[in-house]
Amino acid sequence: MHFAMTSTPTMSWVIQQLREAMPFGLQPRYMFRDNDGIYGTEVKAFLDHCGIEEVRIAYRSPWQTPYIERFIGTLRRELLDHVIILNQKYLKHLLTEYIDDYYHVARPHQGLDGETPIPQSKPEPITGAKIISIPVVGGLHHRYERLAA
Repeated sequence: MHFAMTSTPTMSWVIQQLREAMPFGLQPRYMFRDNDGIYGTEVKAFLDHCGIEEVRIAYRSPWQTPYIERFIGTLRRELLDHVIILNQKYLKHLLTEYIDDYYHVARPHQGLDGETPIPQSKPEPITGAKIISIPVVGGLHHRYERLAA
């Protein structure tokens, strides 16, 4: 997983982010993208050189990239609507903690029948066992674990 942010994106910045997102020659077969003018011709040339087929979605058609649209909506509702972003470093910290410590580990996903993307072992139910709450993302969310008897 790779994410980066800047207040002034340029075509060369986008190309550099694509390089960093595909280390050691591990590139996808396709890249779905919108029609933002920042991509220009150099991004297409870079993708062609890497053997990645560029797939451009239709104008004003976010439903053509449903997985990322769903993730961004979830990210906004569950994190960004509840915090004030102080600076770029703080945003990166929040995103990393949200994704690594909550989204993939503790948050149930409807498309996975209530499971998490990273499977967790489920201990046998114990009557009277104590459950503890572990704050995640500064206490905005919690992960719950059963204490060993």
